[in-house]
Amino acid sequence: MSPTLAATIGLPEAVMLQSLAELIKHRGQQRATDSSLLWLLLEDSELSGLFPFWSLAECQQIRSSLENLGIIRLERSQSAQDAHAKAASWIAIDEQPVSKPGPTSSESGRTQAQRARMPVSDRPSAQSNPTTDPVIQGSAAIPESRNSAHLIPVDWQPDANWIRLAKQHAIPDEFIHSLVSEFVSYWRDRGQARFSWGNAFYKHVLKEWRHEQTRKGAHELASTMSPQWQPSLDALEILENAGISRSFIEDAVAEFVLYWRERGVVHGAWNTKFIEHIRRQWAKYAASFGRDDTPRPILDGWQPSADCFEILQLAEIDEEYARSRVPEFVMYWKDSGQAKASWNTVFLQFIKQDWARRLKQAGNDENIYGEDKTLTGSNQQKIREKFERIADRSWAD
Repeated sequence: MSPTLAATIGLPEAVMLQSLAELIKHRGQQRATDSSLLWLLLEDSELSGLFPFWSLAECQQIRSSLENLGIIRLERSQSAQDAHAKAASWIAIDEQPVSKPGPTSSESGRTQAQRARMPVSDRPSAQSNPTTDPVIQGSAAIPESRNSAHLIPVDWQPDANWIRLAKQHAIPDEFIHSLVSEFVSYWRDRGQARFSWGNAFYKHVLKEWRHEQTRKGAHELASTMSPQWQPSLDALEILENAGISRSFIEDAVAEFVLYWRERGVVHGAWNTKFIEHIRRQWAKYAASFGRDDTPRPILDGWQPSADCFEILQLAEIDEEYARSRVPEFVMYWKDSGQAKASWNTVFLQFIKQDWARRLKQAGNDENIYGEDKTLTGSNQQKIREKFERIADRSWAD
């Protein structure tokens, strides 16, 4: 499928056109009424089978769009007029080239026949008929037939069908019509021709509506924190689905409101910020769940935990030395009568400081021993030198 074709006529129309082309290639036949084209007899019920991702009404709507663009020719089957016959249509891809200025009489007749089959709302008026008005606002006129691209008229208005499609996206009628003049001016300045200006306008409306919703969402919701603020039901549902207690959430609201009221910050998504805050607080609460941080005095038979000795081992502190200091540690803190939240933490600090003092003392002892040894060696050297001077008899030689 050609990306250019999809961008020009729309993706749904391009998908249907490609499928119809394949069917005509295999099932196409000539008709006595028009032997210049290959026709496909297609029942309406077959559309749902060919395009299961669309409803029958959507298939018929896209098919009509292709007909209005002048890409296909569509005629109801004569048998479809019978009440007991299945609804079917003759479809052909109109491969006729774009009309040139100065159409022949046969082309003019074909154009009039095509206009007769068009809906009344889509037929060009006599005043805007390019065959009678060779120049429109200084631009070269292009025949307004369904199988040709044409410039947008200065007084162009969207068809009721395209407005109805736009309204299906909950777009207000006032918003749709407010874009018409800008749309017409833009494309007249560019001087480009299109097969369907209604389709181009429909896509333009959808794009502008999405931008408008984004702008409104960012601007209208921005406000300071109010004293009566409460999280939305959607925010509460998200937090509860994450396994967070409802009472925990409700208890955090007052603190959250007070915190942001004092700062006077303007924000557009308080519910999102509240969800992030509750998730952080709940993670901290869950991490500390089951831990008793109440300060208590040390017990008589207190012993450090296994984790405590593992930490000391990582610090290369001898475990036996640490265990030997436990009785002194317990006696000191029982005499002081102080209460601590974690005696393991206090014991770690005590052992590390005591071990550091021990290493420092050992280093000092080695230095003193080395100095004494140096002094002793120095004195012996002096005595030896003095003895050599006394015993010196070199002068007698």
